[in-house]
Amino acid sequence: MTDAILAEILLPTTELRNDLPFYTKTLGMRLENIFPADNPSVASLSGHGLRVRIDKSAKVSPGKIRILTDDPQNFAGGQRQLVAPNGTEIEVVPLSPQLVQPETSHEFGVRRLKDSAPWVIGRAGMQYRDLIPSRLGGSIIASHIRIPDGGPVPDVVHYHTVGFQLIYCYKGWVDVMYEDQGDGMMRLSAGDCVIQPPEIRHRVCHASPNIEVIEIGVPAEHITTIDHDMTLPNGQGDPAREWQGQRFVHHVKDAAIWQPFRIPGFSARDTGIAAGTKGIANIQIARFEGPTPPATLHDTDIHFTFVLEGTMTLRAKGQPDKELAAGDAFVIPPGLAARYCDCSADLELLEATLPAGFTTTVTTL
Repeated sequence: MTDAILAEILLPTTELRNDLPFYTKTLGMRLENIFPADNPSVASLSGHGLRVRIDKSAKVSPGKIRILTDDPQNFAGGQRQLVAPNGTEIEVVPLSPQLVQPETSHEFGVRRLKDSAPWVIGRAGMQYRDLIPSRLGGSIIASHIRIPDGGPVPDVVHYHTVGFQLIYCYKGWVDVMYEDQGDGMMRLSAGDCVIQPPEIRHRVCHASPNIEVIEIGVPAEHITTIDHDMTLPNGQGDPAREWQGQRFVHHVKDAAIWQPFRIPGFSARDTGIAAGTKGIANIQIARFEGPTPPATLHDTDIHFTFVLEGTMTLRAKGQPDKELAAGDAFVIPPGLAARYCDCSADLELLEATLPAGFTTTVTTL
């Protein structure tokens, strides 16, 4: 008596004898059974985590098999695209997710909350609102995320194959567990933020009602992988550990030090993310203090801003004025002169720049 369960992919064939050498020798699969003995028409093979049944009577399409390996040169003679005698297509692709950073497609763009950008249901039931519809050619994604009901979050331990990722708690609070960052949950309250270094394991645990966060990821398309083997928390671990050259950074609003911002008329709290990423990115929270700031231009590759509180008018050279309020976002390309006008006393901005080191020049419109 056994409780073992197997699953097979059914494939057709016109002549089994033609297919067996391809599947066993070229693809390196193992023959499990074959029948009838006098004139074989059915065979089951296994290999690379897959079991297939090739059947002469099968009335199905030949399908496509993807072989995942980090050593493609030593698989199937280095071929990446093959076709079996029975018509099944074989595609050889990397096993480990590959990070590809597209070239930034620069633009001036504004996304306003009052324009009713759609909210969509994403991972773990969370609602997502896209803050950069064009995603600058795939170089960045910025999302406004909310969980209306709060309570336990149906999340699992996972990680992202990403170049840079920020989680900024906009409203409410959220409890998260991170690999090597202590033996319990970490609470992010409104105004706090973390960067999730590439492939750090983590899990969202609980959230307050009406929690809202801003998430920034580079590049826009990146893979999320479930880690079925890791349990969090994993003990104190190594809080100073680096993941692909980046440290985990937890910025707490209440412990922040305010200092002059790059644009006159504002002060800012530095999150420490420029140091934590070794210059890959920087996140600053800027608040208006007056007087009215001058027009400026920058030379960084990606410049994204989210209006946290208050109102302002965004004036950019060659563009119509944009009246902005809390929940709005904008991107300004390098070299474009822009000015933050009509700033309310409570204006507060979340600014993300990649890379962190760049020059701001005061200019005129």
